[in-house]
Amino acid sequence: MKLKLKIQQKFQLFVIPAAIIIYIIAVGYISFNARKKAYNDAIEITNKQVQKSAKAIKAKIDAQFSAVIALSDALKIYKEFDKDEWQKMIHKMYLKVFENNPNIYALWDSWELSAIDSTWDKPYGRISHSLWRENGIVKDNVEYRSMDGDSKLYAETKSILVPNINEPYLDIQTTGKKKQLLMTSLISPIVENGKYIGAVAFDVTLIQLQEIVAKIKPYEGSFAFLISNGGVISGHPNKEFLNKKIKEVFPEDEKKFNISEKISQGKTFNYKKTDENGVENYLSYVPIQIMNTNTPWSIAISVPVKTIMEEANNKFRISIIIGILGILFLALIVSLITKNIIKPLTKITELLKFLSKGHIDEKMRIKIQTGDEIEEMTDALNDSINGLNKKVEFANHIKQGELNHEFELLSEKDALGKSLIEMRNSLQHAKEEDEKRKIEDEKQNWITQGLAKFGEILRQNNDNIEILSFNIIKNLVNYLEATQGAIYIKNDTDKDNVFYELTSAIAYDRKKLINKKFKLGEGLVGRCVHEKLSIYMIDIPEDYVHITSGLGEANPRSLLLVPLKLNEDVLGVVEIVSFYEIDEHKIEFVEKVGESIASTISSVKINERTAILLKQSQQQGEELAAQEEEMRQNLEELQATQEDAARREGELSGLWDALSMNSSIVIFDMEGNIIDINEKNLEIIGSTKEQMLGRNMNTLASEAKENPVAYKKFWEDLKQGKSKTRVFKQTSKEKEVWISETYTPIHDNTGKPIKILCIGTDITQSKKNEIEMNDMLENAFAKIKKLEAEEKEYKKKKKK
Repeated sequence: MKLKLKIQQKFQLFVIPAAIIIYIIAVGYISFNARKKAYNDAIEITNKQVQKSAKAIKAKIDAQFSAVIALSDALKIYKEFDKDEWQKMIHKMYLKVFENNPNIYALWDSWELSAIDSTWDKPYGRISHSLWRENGIVKDNVEYRSMDGDSKLYAETKSILVPNINEPYLDIQTTGKKKQLLMTSLISPIVENGKYIGAVAFDVTLIQLQEIVAKIKPYEGSFAFLISNGGVISGHPNKEFLNKKIKEVFPEDEKKFNISEKISQGKTFNYKKTDENGVENYLSYVPIQIMNTNTPWSIAISVPVKTIMEEANNKFRISIIIGILGILFLALIVSLITKNIIKPLTKITELLKFLSKGHIDEKMRIKIQTGDEIEEMTDALNDSINGLNKKVEFANHIKQGELNHEFELLSEKDALGKSLIEMRNSLQHAKEEDEKRKIEDEKQNWITQGLAKFGEILRQNNDNIEILSFNIIKNLVNYLEATQGAIYIKNDTDKDNVFYELTSAIAYDRKKLINKKFKLGEGLVGRCVHEKLSIYMIDIPEDYVHITSGLGEANPRSLLLVPLKLNEDVLGVVEIVSFYEIDEHKIEFVEKVGESIASTISSVKINERTAILLKQSQQQGEELAAQEEEMRQNLEELQATQEDAARREGELSGLWDALSMNSSIVIFDMEGNIIDINEKNLEIIGSTKEQMLGRNMNTLASEAKENPVAYKKFWEDLKQGKSKTRVFKQTSKEKEVWISETYTPIHDNTGKPIKILCIGTDITQSKKNEIEMNDMLENAFAKIKKLEAEEKEYKKKKKK
């Protein structure tokens, strides 16, 4: 059986115990976290104290190490001095440095003889300077060492080519004394090109470092200690642990936490341990990285955990006490709040019961002033009642058909109000859509009627393009209730000069009718054709078109140009001008009827062209019959001409054969190149036809080289159609032949010279006869001259 409880009872049974449990958990969690944080803060303070001490010790050692390194760097100029001079100079330098640094316990160096003495050729042997103090007096010594070989310790020193710090050791100068000093050496090697030359070192005591370590006590019962890289305890409150290995002093820690290895690797680490007295301690180790060495030391601190936790435990106890007091106070407050909540909630519950039954009334509003969420709840409920009343009123207006009545939403999340508004909007939208549908139906009916009307118009007068154009544009302007209109039809009679011609216009002035031809891309008509798209303008150029009447003229309001397309071929353009803007459905109508107009125009043009072609075909048939008769007569004349030509060709062939047997023949082109040559000529010159074809006259005629001007004139006369004669001697294969050549130009039908015919005749015998005759004449003339001379001589003698 389900237990029914009042809100006040539920508060007492569930809320108060739950609040107490949550409070206990929260206070407990905070207290434990505070205790844990206090412990962690103490650990952090301890770790920071160790790190701070590590930096202080590092600064102390680094300061002295810097001096050693600076000194070793300065000594790298040893090659610039003689060995003995160098040794004296550095000894003085060491003495000055040692006197000015009383914190240096001892100063020493080592120089390889092989590096500073050119006469020394062994890998061992060195010279060493040493300075120390005894009873406040500075002592020094210079000696040769390792002359028979390096010791193990020195060999190890030579192998380390970087600054290094030695493990702690007891001073040999205090051996046997009651108090021995724990110290270390800061060594800086002198290296040249990766080779060990020598080293400079400071011996320093660890007293200063031990004093720093002794001061580290962040908590009561805590202490710090210093460990070298090799795990040697170099500073500790218990003097018995000094110079001992940490693994010997803390064997259990070494075994469990591997302390020595972590120190040698320079790691930061911590752990807890319980000592022999049963006290738990926290130990933290921090590395001390000394200069550029690779042998870090470490400093550690040991703090009793009880000391660390003391402050945390005190805070935890205080938190528990405060928590208990808080629980008691919480129970009291919750009880009072419960009473203040229950009373107004009872009133609200009664009101909600009325609402659940659908009852809405202005009198249902209640007034509660608690200044909290209860009051906000009451106000929200009152607002809901007001909103519901307004929604009822709004619904009544909608019921009465008042769809424009305004309604204000209670908020952006008023779902019921939004639903009512959406319902109102849906009704408005349905009404608007119904009105739009009626308008669209009217437009569609108008388009359908128009298409039917123009279908009838296009079926009439489809055999005359001009009458058809006039009927189309007249009816289109009237149907669109426009002012002016024109139609342009494609004229492609001349395929090289296609243009669109104004075939009909309505109400245009004389200027418009004059400009009635447009080519592709020319003007708005040409642009419409080029783009194959309709152009609709309401901003018409002032000089494009004017609408005139008896009272004057005015510019139109809109302009429409529609291409008449058939299969992407624009057969024409319709231009409509109006005082009013043309509706979109009218533009759509013009575009649709334009397709029918284009189809009709195409049919009309095809019919017209068919008629023209038929007429041309008849004329061409008559002309063809006349041409056939004329051709028959021409064929008869041609046959007679061919017979006569054949006869002449036979005569010429015989003449050519006879001429070729007795004469040498060459045919040149107009540039002097041989294009044919007969066998007679080839015999004379002793060459073949393949060798001669293509050769130029200027390579054969000696005149071309001996008298180029005369030769050029000779060939220019031939090009002008003049015949020329040439006589020359041809020598070939020890045979001389005299040739007389006649050059005759051959003309085409127009009288233009096209090639040169050269006919040569062998005149060798006549030339020989001429030469013999000349010789006989010369002999006769010589004899006559001789007789005349003898006669003169005789006459002279006779006179004497």
